[in-house]
Amino acid sequence: MSATSLTSPVRRALPRPRGLLWTLLRLHRTALWIWTAFVVLTAGLLLWLYGPGAAHTQHLLDTFGYAGVQDDAWTAGTIGSPLSTAYNDLFYDPASLLNASSFAVAVFAGTSLIARELENGTARLAWTQSVSPARWLAAKLAVPALFVTVGTGLLVALYRMLWSAHSNLLLAGYGPQRLYFSIGPATVAAPLLGLAVGVLAGLTLRRTLPALAAAGAVQYAVIAVRSNFWPFQRSYQQPELSVRSRAITSTGAEIHDPGCYASRACLAKHDVVGFTRQYLPSPDYWPRQLLETGVLLAATAILVAAAFAVLRRTSTS
Repeated sequence: MSATSLTSPVRRALPRPRGLLWTLLRLHRTALWIWTAFVVLTAGLLLWLYGPGAAHTQHLLDTFGYAGVQDDAWTAGTIGSPLSTAYNDLFYDPASLLNASSFAVAVFAGTSLIARELENGTARLAWTQSVSPARWLAAKLAVPALFVTVGTGLLVALYRMLWSAHSNLLLAGYGPQRLYFSIGPATVAAPLLGLAVGVLAGLTLRRTLPALAAAGAVQYAVIAVRSNFWPFQRSYQQPELSVRSRAITSTGAEIHDPGCYASRACLAKHDVVGFTRQYLPSPDYWPRQLLETGVLLAATAILVAAAFAVLRRTSTS
């Protein structure tokens, strides 16, 4: 009689980060969780604006035209303020959050990521072990850059999707024009520049508070410049963004929007049964975005090279 030996299956451990990568993820896990939460919440706002958030305003546009949308937005009482719940204002909030995130990345890089470790001696301790200063800095740049690129890239893609679907619900003026030309690849490049600014500030000043002040001031200036047209592009003004707004009659013909607001008598007089409104694509969008992205990435590369030069001098002194 033979006994059958039972062997339990070999458990394979899931691969996980090791060495310097694992140390970085553990050391800065709070910041990474905060960044992940920011991306998730901002993406949630964008998806809400894309779906259920647009329903009420779209109904007003379909029924009363742009005049009805404008009237409803102003009745919110806090139009244009941070507390406004009008769809028009909520549409711009993710752009403000993206600007704030590039500022936050610069401050984080200058303080927690670099300066604090130089200040308390953690960096030099790592250099005396198996990690070279250059490898240490490369990891410090690569890990946050990956998270920043993936997160902002996702948000920019959702924002462009929202613009394509519901930009017709925005109040006319400078707002849609500024938003259209500011959201794109350059939005991803801006926080990468902030990362490089913060790292260089941390390596140069080697103290948390001075690095925080320097990185924050420089990145604030970058955000301010981005909000205006680049001086070397022949004009300080944003390119024009054409809009096509028409009313639709019962015969399907498109006529000029009569501006009836909520007057059903006016709508009946002009035989208006619906409305259409569209911001037309601008031929200036991609030239502007590519030029701005190139400038930001070139500045990032220069600052990263300067950071390695400062590190080389610091680690040998």
